[in-house]
Amino acid sequence: MKNLLKVKIAFLMLTAFFVYGTSMAQDEKPKSPPATATGEINGATITINYSSPSVRGRVIWGDLVPFDQVWRAGANEATTFQTSKDIMVEGEKLPAGTYSFFIIPGEMETTFIFNEVAEQWGSGKYDEAKDVLRVTVSSMQTSTMEEQLVYEVTKGGFEVRWEHGKAKASIK
Repeated sequence: MKNLLKVKIAFLMLTAFFVYGTSMAQDEKPKSPPATATGEINGATITINYSSPSVRGRVIWGDLVPFDQVWRAGANEATTFQTSKDIMVEGEKLPAGTYSFFIIPGEMETTFIFNEVAEQWGSGKYDEAKDVLRVTVSSMQTSTMEEQLVYEVTKGGFEVRWEHGKAKASIK
């Protein structure tokens, strides 16, 4: 009787260990992990926080992300753009602060939108009346495939790249 009880306890412990180990092994990298691009331009610290989705064999521009419609510029929560000082984006003033950042993609031109409501989910509650700045930049196709959405703060501005698409804005 005592041996049977010991066997049952050992079996239950082994089962619990197996279930725990299996559940931990299933923790995988999120499909759209959080990412940050940061840099300094003319004394202003620029920080872009976003979730970085992957292409995963999909057509992105004009399909998954339709042309001529507001897009949240990433996945999950809206992308945020923060500047520590007033800057000029494409020759237009953007005061220091934190903004949600949206994009209206196009085949030849893309609109970058800086919205005063910094914390919001996706673009579902996007309100154009809260836009602080909109600038139009050129869109281009690249020969380099970017599997994951990438923002980069460069010496003279910032750019966004995903799949074979790229758009960039100058900052002074």
